[in-house]
Formats: sequence, structure tokens, C-alpha cells
Amino acid sequence: MIKNILLIGLGGGIGSIARYLCQRWVAIYYPHQFPWGTFAVNIAGSLLIGIFWGLSFRSFDVNESWKLFLMTGLCGGFTTFSAFTLEGVGLLKENRTGLFLLYTAGSVIAGLLATYAGMKLSR
Repeated sequence: MIKNILLIGLGGGIGSIARYLCQRWVAIYYPHQFPWGTFAVNIAGSLLIGIFWGLSFRSFDVNESWKLFLMTGLCGGFTTFSAFTLEGVGLLKENRTGLFLLYTAGSVIAGLLATYAGMKLSR
């Protein structure tokens, strides 16, 4: 049990640092009112978790520890659903309803498509 918690924590820490760096990079090179950094991280994270999920079913020798580290830890730390909802509420508070709808629908639809693509790519 302790080993699993440590694996998830390590993966989550790495994922969180990667999220921060990706969001900073996007904000520097693509400054815009639309939250592109969070959008990009959520889509990339969806693709990654789809790939990891697909790879985990490729063989019966997959180690449960790798699933915990990569899927629960790394992807859980990397994706930013809580930041997504906070930014969505921020857009609503700024009366940017159209941008809110585009951001919300785009994130959900592109995230689902990226997860499916990751599963297909890894099979």
C-alpha cells in the first residue's frame, strides 16, 4: 500500500511540474484571453492516458505499479480539470459566454477524441 501511494505521489509530482512548465510555455508564446495552456494540457493529458490505457492491455505482463505511476499519478498530476473549471467560471464572470461555451465544449469534445485516439494509437 505504501509503495503504491509513493508511486502515485511521485508520478503526480512530475505531472504537476510538467503541467506548470507547459502552461507557462504556452502563455509566453501564445498570449491570449482564451486559456490555451490549460486547454493544451488537458488534451495532451487525455491523449497520454489513452495511450497508457491502451498499452496496459497490450500484454498480460503489465505491472500494476506502472499503471499507478503513469495513469493515476503522472496523468492525474498533469491534467488540470480543477483549473479548467475555475477558468470557465472566470470567463462567465467576465460575461464572455461565447468564449466559455467554446472553451467548455472544445475541451470536452477534443479531450474525448484525444483519449480515443490514444487508445487506437497504442493498440
